Amino acid sequence: MRCSSTPTSSRAATAARSWHPARGPVASSSGLPVHAAHGVADLDPGGIDTLVVAGGTGVDRARHDPELTGWIADAAAGARRVASVCSGVFLLAAAGLVDGLRVTTHWARAEQLAREHPGVRVDRDPIFIRDGRVWTSAGVTAGMDLALALVEADLGREVAHAVARELVLFLRRPGGQSQFSVGLWSAQPATDSLRAVVSAIHADPRAPGHGIAELAACAGLSPRHLQRRFTAELGTPPATYVERVRVEAAQRALAGGDDPVEAIARRYGFGTAETLRRAFHRHVGVAPSDYRDRFRSTEEQI
Repeated sequence: MRCSSTPTSSRAATAARSWHPARGPVASSSGLPVHAAHGVADLDPGGIDTLVVAGGTGVDRARHDPELTGWIADAAAGARRVASVCSGVFLLAAAGLVDGLRVTTHWARAEQLAREHPGVRVDRDPIFIRDGRVWTSAGVTAGMDLALALVEADLGREVAHAVARELVLFLRRPGGQSQFSVGLWSAQPATDSLRAVVSAIHADPRAPGHGIAELAACAGLSPRHLQRRFTAELGTPPATYVERVRVEAAQRALAGGDDPVEAIARRYGFGTAETLRRAFHRHVGVAPSDYRDRFRSTEEQI
């Protein structure tokens, strides 16, 4: 709030209030109590500028509460914009607010959201997304990235940059959720032949025999049939799957050791550091060296 009071502000600072289905102390998932000064019954839904719906372990119960989701729908109808943090998007979906929109959530729940709400366009990688007046973010600290974006939208880049400096945050966090997620391609195929292919890839990601002809022979299928079946069951072509598994292996090596990027590239089937760099940008959104700096052991940085 100190930063938003600078002369560059083009809008007055907005008062923030928190609501809970019932007023009073609320036990958080960590055991720390949070005091809800207001219950939803205390508020006229028409008086909200920006409705932000938080996520957490209580979402799975709350999204089946018709009184709460109805209140969210009513509040959203009169709000200038609507936002969710982490799994809070499940409440927006239950309230019918994101049908046909592009949204994101915590990477570990993206597949569930897409499965349960096929009318919602789920993008698992971005830190946050804006689609019209609806903003959604990835998990936990991504809510801070979202908040900075809301500040920038209302008060301008200079104010948002001042807030980011004060809180020691990136104004634009580099990369997406792929640099944090584990096993995004871990869905198991339904057929034994494709399971054999997937097992062979994971058993030795760097093996040279992961071309379409070799994998087709492993599955007992023609290359064209494998390409079609693999893409249908796992949502990606075999070559992309192999590359992603190799990238994940390289991620672990970068975070857990000091081997040169060139050596890691050769070890996991990329051949050259440049080929690894291009694959990293495709799947992770950052360079291998940047990934290492971000995720290596904290003991090495002290």
